[in-house]
Order: sequence, then C-alpha cells, then structure tokens
Amino acid sequence: MVSMKRLVLLALTFTTLQAEEGMWTFDNPPTRLVQDKYNFAITPQWLDHVRLSSIRLNDGGSGSFVSPTGLLLTNHHVALGQLQKNSTPERDYVKSGFYARTSEEEIKSPDLEVNVLVSMENVTARVQDALKGARNAEQEFAKRKDVIAAIERESLEKTGFRSDVVTLYQGGEYWLYRYKKYTDVRIVFAPEQQIAFYGGDPDNFTYPRYDLDFALFRVYENGRPIQSQNFLRWNPKGAADGELVFVSGHPGSTQRLDTLAQLEAERDLYEPSILKIYHSRIDVLKKYSATGPEATRRAMAQIFSLENSLKAYDGRLKGLQDKRVMDAKRADEAKFKAQVAANPQWKAAYGNAWDQIAAAEKKAQTRFKEQYFHGLNSSLANLAQQVVQYVAEIKKPDGERLAGYHESQLESLRLGMFSPAPIYPDMEIARITGALELDLAEAGSNDPWVKLVMNGKSPRDVAAELVNGTKLTDPEVRKKLVEGGESAVAASTDSMIVLARKLDPVRRELTKWLEDNVQSVEQRAGEQLGKARFAAFGKSTYPDATFTLRLSYGQVKGYPMNGTIAPPMTTMFGLYDRSASFGNKGPFELPQRYVEGRDKLDLSTPLNFVSSNDIIGGNSGSPVVNKNGEIVGLIFDGNIESLVGDFVYEGETNRAVAVHTAAITEALRKLYGAEALANELLR
Repeated sequence: MVSMKRLVLLALTFTTLQAEEGMWTFDNPPTRLVQDKYNFAITPQWLDHVRLSSIRLNDGGSGSFVSPTGLLLTNHHVALGQLQKNSTPERDYVKSGFYARTSEEEIKSPDLEVNVLVSMENVTARVQDALKGARNAEQEFAKRKDVIAAIERESLEKTGFRSDVVTLYQGGEYWLYRYKKYTDVRIVFAPEQQIAFYGGDPDNFTYPRYDLDFALFRVYENGRPIQSQNFLRWNPKGAADGELVFVSGHPGSTQRLDTLAQLEAERDLYEPSILKIYHSRIDVLKKYSATGPEATRRAMAQIFSLENSLKAYDGRLKGLQDKRVMDAKRADEAKFKAQVAANPQWKAAYGNAWDQIAAAEKKAQTRFKEQYFHGLNSSLANLAQQVVQYVAEIKKPDGERLAGYHESQLESLRLGMFSPAPIYPDMEIARITGALELDLAEAGSNDPWVKLVMNGKSPRDVAAELVNGTKLTDPEVRKKLVEGGESAVAASTDSMIVLARKLDPVRRELTKWLEDNVQSVEQRAGEQLGKARFAAFGKSTYPDATFTLRLSYGQVKGYPMNGTIAPPMTTMFGLYDRSASFGNKGPFELPQRYVEGRDKLDLSTPLNFVSSNDIIGGNSGSPVVNKNGEIVGLIFDGNIESLVGDFVYEGETNRAVAVHTAAITEALRKLYGAEALANELLR
C-alpha cells in the first residue's frame, strides 16, 4: 500500500467536498458541481436515460443495457460465477471463453437476477412517524422493521416491482426503490479468463493495467429478448484523455459517515478477523485444488473472489492504521460535535448519539467471535439454514420476520434456494473442515457452539458425515422440504437439516441479542446523526454507499505514482510488452489467440484507462458514460490508492480503472470472429 501522507490534507467536512468526490443518488445528483467545474448541465432527461439503462446484478456487480434487444454488458469477473456454474470438466467456459453465435446457443444462467431502478419515492416521513411513541431503542427497532416491511409489501402488491426500502444518511432519509426484475438472463459472450484477469493477483488493484474484463449477457422476458429504448449507445472511439465522464453503478458499501468508535472497532477487531478468515479459506481451497485438475476448476472462482477480497480488505486495514487518516477523522468528528453542542436544540436532540454508538460497539465486541467465526463456510449448510428458517418465518406476520424473509424478498430468495447450480461434495467437505478447524482454534473446544457441532469428533469427520448424509445437492429435495412446511422439515433425517434445526435457536438468540443491544441502538443514534447533518449542512453531501444506484463524475486523467506519472490510458502495445517482459509466463501469459492474432490488431488501440470517478466495490461492471449518454468504458477495478476509499476519498491519486470500448470492439472483430455481435453493439 502506498503512503497516504496526502490524506492529512483531506477536507472531510460536509461543507467542503473535494472536487469529483461523491457517489450521488439520482434524486440528488451533483448538478451544480458538474455545471461549475465542467460547464455541463445534467438534465432530468439525461438522468432518466442513464438510470433506466443501468443494471444491478445479484451476483454483486453492476451492468448496463447496450442494445435495444437486451444485451447486458458487465465484467467477466462479475459473470464468473455464472460461467463457472455452467461449466463442466469437458467445457470450461471460464478458461476457454464462450461465444453464442446464435440465440439458440445462448446459455441460461441458473440463478442470476438483474434489477433496473424504475422509480424512487421518499418515505422518510412515514417511517419516522411510525417510530413515535416508542419508549426505547428496541421498540423503535421493531416499529421501524414493521413499517418498512409494510411499505415494501404494499408496493410489491400494487406494482409487481421488487420493492426495497433503502436507508440513506444513516437513517436521515428512507427511500422506496422499485425495480423491474429479470431472471431469464443468458450468457452471450465471455473472453478467456487469462485475458479478462490479465496479470492475475499481482496486478489486481494496480495500474497500469491490461485487462479485457468484460462479458455480455442477454436479458429475456416471456421467452423473448426484451425490446427497450433504454440502452446506452456504443461509442467505439471510447473515452478521451481529459474528458468528463460519469459512472452509473451500484457501489456496495462505504463507511465514510461512521463514527470514530465504529472505525476503531473495524481497525482493531473486525478487519483483522476478516483477513484471518480469508487467509484460512484461501489456504483450504488451494490445498483442495492441488488434488487434481477438476478440483482446480471447481475451486477457481471462489479462490479468485477470496483473493480479490483479501487484497481489498488489506488495503482497508492499512488505511485505518494510517495515523493521518484517523487523525483527520478524529478532527472532523470533533468539529461536528462542537457544532451540535453549540446549538442547544441540536445538543438536546442529537448530542448523545456518539456515546450511544460507542457503548453499542463495546457491547458488540463481547460476542464478535460468535458473529465472525461460528459458521461452516458451506453452500449446503447455508441452504439447510434457509430451508429451516423459511418454513418458520413465512408463518409469522411480515414485520416480525428475520431479515431476508419478508414478502418482498421471497421470490429472490427462492431463486437462490432452488438453483440448479452444481454443488461439489468433496469441496464442501474441505470447506467445512477448514471452517471448523479455524473455529476450534478461535473459540476453543469448550465453546457451546463448537460442542454442539463437533460432538467430540474431529472437524474432518464432522464434515464428512454432514456432506455424505445430505441430499440437499438436489434442488428438488429442497423444494419438497419447503413445500412440506414445518412438519416436513421437523421430520427430516437429512444430516444438514438436522444440524440446522439444532443451530437455529442458537442463531436466533444471537440475532435477537444483536438487535436489542447493537443494531437498535446504532440505528436510533445513526438516525439522530443523520438529522443533525441535515440540520447543519442540508443535502450538500452524499450518503454512504448501499448497493443502490449512484452517479459519480470525474475526468479521464493520469496521476502521480512512484515518483513518475501513471498514463491516462494503456494500449494493446503495452499488453504485448508486459507479456514479453515476463517471458510470457504465469499470470502474464497471453492466451493463444492473442499470440496468433497479434498482427491482426491495431496495437495503438486503447485498452484500459483511469478516471477520477469515485467508486467502490459493487461498481464492477458499471458503464462509463460521456456527456451524450453514450458508453465509452467499463469499470472493472480501482488502483491501490483507492482502497482506502471505503473511508475517505483522495482526489489526487484515487482512480477508477476501466476497459476502453475501443479495445472491446477491436477484440470482438479481429480476434473472436464476433462480427455480428460487434455490429449489434454499434447499430
């Protein structure tokens, strides 16, 4: 991680945002900021066009429509899970790539849901009115949960759209987001992973880069490709150096509005624990992969995801450990506290919020190992838990159910529960064994959860008995259990269901304890801080990311790096130079078609570029859009300097990394023989 000495200069107060900072909601776009700096007027029509062309994928990424017949562009690494689930030992679409030359050859994704944000409604008043009369944080939590479930259920019944109530500004605002949902999503094109993730883990979160990290799906409805006027026209020239560009995507989560107490807990406890878990899981899967080529194929996607997360969390932790970052946060919080304390009305209403959050954080830490280490790291165990909880929760009033089981969420939940995607028993045994070994080391053999699961046996024996005694690999078995209800689940002798029944009361007790002692307190105090910010600053700033649609603006430009300058763009010349510099070995090896097709290419074609757009994890697959509302690039990463962006934004060196549309066009036409697909993009 590079030095963060510049972060001491950050203007972190809410009244002095850095230029180009912000992941802005579409109801509150950075219109004035863009107008003042770039003399470009963001119009409602432009916003609607971009919003309705943007897509959220339940695999955890973003995308966009790029043709009137449902072509969906995203990253290869976002599509990786679906490619893996459709692959076999004979046809490895991750390694070899895939191209459907006809619609009949397009491959159905087993469990992919995509969402398009069709409307937004401010429901803050209704949520906050429902909290009146609550005597404590626990009652507020219950009332808030009940009214949110009611709003979502009513909207679903009225419109048929997926309906999510989104918390913004830590509860300062609540918005109802309605999504058009599609679940018939078919794979059209993906390059080889070796070129999509060129440079492998060594190059991940770095720049300059040379990745062709893209994939194309097609979205269907009622058995036919959707027909839509809401798509981004393809600009084959792509982004230019110095150009104003926008990113429309779904950043997952940031913590820029967290209190100092929350950030200190992240630094001292939670982030190190997550890193420990990731290291353990990667080690387990790499040992499993070493058992043979088929094991390597099966584990590859999970290893990729874990290594990507590991590097991201390592960057987050280094940022939190940087004294300048924390000193700047401390100074910002002190200034905000002083503003609140100076106003008697604000002090009475909001002054205790920081202390309440700090107390809740201390209480949460007393049971953090149960939250982080008690688990089986198993697809089968997760499905068993869902089945056991599903049959119990759907009998309850909607507002009293566990998170994830509300009426508005059930259709999406069932899509995953009944997915036909393959589950590999031998890999499940390895994963469960590793998870239990880590839990045993962290919690000890006398821990009640460990005793309940292990029952005096070794981790390996427990894992083998659980996996060999279950039939949940078959989605029809899961369906029959759910359809049979609580009686069928209670009578089941399936090993995974039996264990899930035993663990269910333990999990529910921990969930209730966290709700009563941590979540309810932090929600109430966070809402107070949200109101305080509005009282002090209005909506001159943006809320933390929540995996909802956001707009960022920036400029294509290089940055100072390692005593030199990082260029705004790389080219295909650079790709071949990087390969030659490493002897075309390891993660720098070129796929054979690139070796053989070099002379077909215009090597001056831009390949990747960087911009000052403010992005975070979840933005992967987001379109980079120009002033005309055309797509000129595809976000796939951030540089190493951006990893602290969960907590702060530093505009001088923080960069988003994108694939250039010119490179995609060049490769489709000249290397993959995908002329028809390129023509569809360009029409």
